[in-house]
Amino acid sequence: MYSQKIAITFGKFLNQGITMAELDKLQNIVTQTRRDILRMVHDVNSGHPGGSLGCTEFFIALYYEIMNLKDDFDMDGKEEDIFFLSNGHISPVWYSVLARKGYFPVKELETFRKLNSRLQGHPTTHEGLPGIRVSSGSLGQGMSVAIGAALAKKLNGDEHLVYSLHGDGELQEGQNWEAIMYAAGNKVDNIISTVDRNGQQIDGPTEDVLPLGNLKQKFEAFGWDVLEVQDGNNLEAVIKGLNEAKSRTGKGKPVAIILDTVMGHGVDFMMHTHAWHGKAPNDEQLEDALSQNAETLGDY
Repeated sequence: MYSQKIAITFGKFLNQGITMAELDKLQNIVTQTRRDILRMVHDVNSGHPGGSLGCTEFFIALYYEIMNLKDDFDMDGKEEDIFFLSNGHISPVWYSVLARKGYFPVKELETFRKLNSRLQGHPTTHEGLPGIRVSSGSLGQGMSVAIGAALAKKLNGDEHLVYSLHGDGELQEGQNWEAIMYAAGNKVDNIISTVDRNGQQIDGPTEDVLPLGNLKQKFEAFGWDVLEVQDGNNLEAVIKGLNEAKSRTGKGKPVAIILDTVMGHGVDFMMHTHAWHGKAPNDEQLEDALSQNAETLGDY
């Protein structure tokens, strides 16, 4: 089965149609998104900064470079690409990106996890938050939802794609593998599912909690086309990897990306540890973390 590890040079990246100035602008958004994440969880002393910080480059690449989106959000998502977040606890990064993209006012980030807010700790739909199509955070269910949406697009003759994101620890849930088997067996080739492989979960390293083995080989054994992005915190590499994944859709197999990231990336004392999976920084830690991510677009 065809698979490759994505390695990229700057020259090759520029050939894909993005300039250095555009890349710098995206990197500024990455930095601002990290500031949003840190401030949101600090303000309510609650939330999940670790995985959110680690997936920032992925979300910026997806929403600013990869997905074809309509100007106005609707729940049906017809004639546009759609995205499902399965590991819903990393909602801070998603909320920040949706707000910065104009789905709702950036000022609303102040309401994160507060009473009657549309921005709950795990994404919900009952308050009608633009950008959110399904409640998530009950781990292991997002793959099934995304595959169902991909099948709906096929039935509707809609050639746009479905994207999903999953935690590596989340793959310890058995429902994922039923869905993964189903997608390949039914040639659901309009889906790109990314696994955030940071090697950490709430109780410790994934290898200590329940080893996952070789995820690439597992997905391939289930009939998926798989590629790996070895530096998931390198914006260039993530964009290249997602573009490569797009080129493999429509060929009879679902596509998976194994994205190697660092939990807590961008804040030195949060990196490489599960300790910040679901822990908010105190005042002093917030000041330190923000000093490592200088303001670029303006805080909310």
